[in-house]
Amino acid sequence: MSTVAFLGLGHMGGPMAANLVAAGHTVHGFDPVPDLRDAAADKGVQPFDSGAAAVGDADVVITSLPNGDIVKSCYAEVLPAAKDGALLIDTSTISVDDARSVHRQAVDRGLAQLDAPVSGGVKGATAGTLAFMVGGEEDAVERARPVLEPLAGKIIHCGASGTGQAAKLCNNMVLAVQQIAIGEAFVLAEKLGLPAQSLFDVITGATGNCWAVHTNCPVPGPVPTSPANNDFKPGFATALMNKDLGLAMDAVKSTNAKAPLGSHAAQIYAEFNAEHADKDFSAVIELLRG
Repeated sequence: MSTVAFLGLGHMGGPMAANLVAAGHTVHGFDPVPDLRDAAADKGVQPFDSGAAAVGDADVVITSLPNGDIVKSCYAEVLPAAKDGALLIDTSTISVDDARSVHRQAVDRGLAQLDAPVSGGVKGATAGTLAFMVGGEEDAVERARPVLEPLAGKIIHCGASGTGQAAKLCNNMVLAVQQIAIGEAFVLAEKLGLPAQSLFDVITGATGNCWAVHTNCPVPGPVPTSPANNDFKPGFATALMNKDLGLAMDAVKSTNAKAPLGSHAAQIYAEFNAEHADKDFSAVIELLRG
C-alpha cells in the first residue's frame, strides 16, 4: 500500500480520502479549512498544517481543488517539497491549458503527473464509483490504478496530458444540454396534463433515456433519491455546472469550434446560477417553468 497525500478535503476530496484509508493506504491530508481537516481525521486521515508538509514522504499526491488558479498555486507550493519519483494526480476540473501547464512543471521537476477529473458527484465520491477521465503518460496511468481503483467505478485513459480535462468538459456540456431538455419535457408534460410518472416511464423505456432522467429526474416522485425529492440539495451544484460550462465555452472559442446547443445551455445556467448557485443543477427546471 502507498502513502498518499490528499490536498483538498471538501465535498469530493473528503470522501475520496476516506475511501483510500478504508482501502488500506496511509493518507496524509491537508485543507485550509480546519473543520474539513477535523472531519477527515475522524475517518482516519492524518492531518497536516500545510500542503508542503503533507506531501513530504508521499508516494502519490492527489489534489481536489476548486479551480485552476488554486491548482497552480498548490503545485507551486508542493512541487519543491514532493518526494523524488512521486506521482501527482489532479482530480480537479480545470482548463486544458492549466492542466498542461502544471503537467510540464511536474515533469520538469522529475515527477509524473496526470490530469484525472471525475464524474459522479458526491454520491460517487462517497460510494467509490467515480468515473476518472485520465490524461497523461501510459506508465503513469498504470502506476495510478492501484490508488484510483478504491475510488472508481471506471478509469478511462483518454490520451496525453490535458485530454482528461477535455473529456470532462465535453461530457459536462452534453450533460447540461440533456438536463435542460429533460426539464423542458417535464414542464411541457405538466402543461399538457401528462403525469410525471407516465412521462418518466416512457422516456426511461425509450430513446430519450439518459442519466438526467433515470438518475437525476428533476421532478419529485419517479426517482426517490434524486435531488428533486430533497429541495434540490446538490449532488452536483449549479455553481459547479456553471463553472464547467465556462471552461467548455473557453475551449470552444479557443478552438473555433461550433457548439450552438452547448452555448445556449451555458447562457441558461449562467442566468440560473445568479440566484441559485447552491442548488443541484437539475433545479434549472424552476427557471424553465417561468
